[in-house]
Amino acid sequence: MSTIPEEEYIVKCTSACAGCSSSLCLRYVLKAAGPDSVLVVPACCTSVIQGIYPGTAMNVPVYNIAFAAAAACASGMSEAFRALGRKTNVIAYAGDGGTADIGVQALSGALERGTDFLYICYDNEAYGNTGMQRSGATPLGARTTTTPGGKPTAKKDLDRIVEAHNPPYMATACSAYPLDLYKKVKKALSIPGPKFIHILAPCPPGWRYPTEKTVEMGKLAVKTGTWILYEREYGRLTINGPSKTAMRRPAPLEDYIKGQGRFKNLSPEILDRMRQQIERNVQRLAREEAGAC
Repeated sequence: MSTIPEEEYIVKCTSACAGCSSSLCLRYVLKAAGPDSVLVVPACCTSVIQGIYPGTAMNVPVYNIAFAAAAACASGMSEAFRALGRKTNVIAYAGDGGTADIGVQALSGALERGTDFLYICYDNEAYGNTGMQRSGATPLGARTTTTPGGKPTAKKDLDRIVEAHNPPYMATACSAYPLDLYKKVKKALSIPGPKFIHILAPCPPGWRYPTEKTVEMGKLAVKTGTWILYEREYGRLTINGPSKTAMRRPAPLEDYIKGQGRFKNLSPEILDRMRQQIERNVQRLAREEAGAC
């Protein structure tokens, strides 16, 4: 952690919920990006965390944009900066609803055009800013305000959608591993063209766990193989250390499930389906890294 700069670009006393991992993620994203950066933020928790006009908790420029338009706005902004000869980091920072659902068309267009920007999806697996309704990123079995009996379908595989666009760099990260996140943002910003980082961001009120358990919950997601940390640079996959360890000897999935109220009274059938999904994903990524597929 000694390699991370001391400069802070988010001031204290934001409007974030206690235990919010999204604001923790953004803290390290901005430390990696530095002061010559602009955030493009659609409707999401971050548009609340930043504060109420005319005050702000951010020490970099922030452009608030409509739910569906973050990538489109960032695309035009990047072109404008490059036309002026400026290398300013353009970073779209959006939730899973504004990425996997409402903003996926704009994201696809920006990736296809080769926009020189970094798109970050912080994924708390629901529409956290409006009361925790299910999103496409909500996992199988999770209870939300619109799936009170548990979501009957699996989490949308956003990363494979992005992968199909062949960006020069994409990665996954987790709020419980800040140094890993910091390094991935630094690397992403050193590469020209479109970059994408998908961060798992546990949410205490949405996932229904005690606020002091945020880091523990993120680590359990990785240790059980529910969330796999990797990088894909110019198409080459590298699975990162914590996930390599977890793939060899995963923690019991029940350790992750039992601490979250959103999985209360999960049926054995759903738990088994979740376990099968994890195993398939682990095997697919392991085969790809080994060059077997």
